[in-house]
Amino acid sequence: MASAAAARGGMSMSMSNPAAAEAEGMQRVRRKKDFRHMERVDGRMVNVLQGLELHTGVFSPSEQQRIVDYVHDLQDKGRRGLLGGSKRTYSEPRKWMRGKGRATIQFGCCYNYATDRDGNPPGIIRGEEADPLPAPLKSMVRRLVSWRVLPQDCVPDSCIVNVYDVGDCIPPHVDHHDFARPFCTVSFLAECAILFGRDLRAVGPGEFAGPASISLPPGSVLVLAGNGADVAKHCVPAVHAKRISITFRKMDASKLPFGFRPDPDLQNLKPLPLLSPVPVPVHVRPVVPSNDDSPSSTSSSRPHQQQLQQSASSIVRQGIATRAQAGPAAAAAAAAPMRQNGGAFSLSSDDFPALGASKPAKAPAPAAASRGSRGRR
Repeated sequence: MASAAAARGGMSMSMSNPAAAEAEGMQRVRRKKDFRHMERVDGRMVNVLQGLELHTGVFSPSEQQRIVDYVHDLQDKGRRGLLGGSKRTYSEPRKWMRGKGRATIQFGCCYNYATDRDGNPPGIIRGEEADPLPAPLKSMVRRLVSWRVLPQDCVPDSCIVNVYDVGDCIPPHVDHHDFARPFCTVSFLAECAILFGRDLRAVGPGEFAGPASISLPPGSVLVLAGNGADVAKHCVPAVHAKRISITFRKMDASKLPFGFRPDPDLQNLKPLPLLSPVPVPVHVRPVVPSNDDSPSSTSSSRPHQQQLQQSASSIVRQGIATRAQAGPAAAAAAAAPMRQNGGAFSLSSDDFPALGASKPAKAPAPAAASRGSRGRR
């Protein structure tokens, strides 16, 4: 039942065994970690794509659609001045130009890409407030950690949502070190290319050329670390269709905005366990009697044969016992609900509140309490 629901791209996990459905979903993710492009750096050849990872199938088509709808609601709120925090929380250009039309929404912090009129240098503006990650984006973070896309020691506490129109782009850059590595970007709506290389050149308005190109399909997550984050620059040439990307990053502890408080919903996140392989019994080849049928030869080989048979029996018994122990343990691990901060995790419709709501809405039940600027990529 869980497999059928997953194949249809449903948002909700199996009601009977949500943890098993989560584990099944994680197993379907495809992970590419062998990107390679050699360039000369400081006199030696270096793989400038080292540290890049592309994870596909992390979000199902219906999950993607729900996230896209939510982002459009956020954009509508931003245009009407209904988003909290700083005036930089939502920004879009006053006049559209090719390669300049991206709308951005920031959560967790406000980031400056150039020295502004107030003298703030590039980087996190520590004196400005930003709304914390809303519930739907926190659910995405939990998915990224639980499905082993991001490590549990680098849980994002900020993000930038980018809404692209046709012709929009991101110029070549290296992400600021106010943010830790790794960080990641999630793609929605349309596939696009991201270019990497030490030398990325502008060849026209919103158009760039570079030595390495990676295609980002909808629902995929590109993780940047190592040389891929710090040696190679990256850029997104002008897109040919509407696109949304959400870049999640963890702020450096020394650069946190004044008054920042860690979100309790994003503490102590754990990845799903990997099932241990079941030991396979070792088959011992039988001893072939020698051609010497003398009593002395037979009697001398018999203790050796008995010793091998006892050893084989012991190995088989150990294998069976280990499998009996590992089987229930693995089944129990898959059957036990994966809990994040007291509740079983799923990227469900409850994680997407109505426009203007601060928390997911829940139908009332008798005698029950209600549940309680511009960016890159």
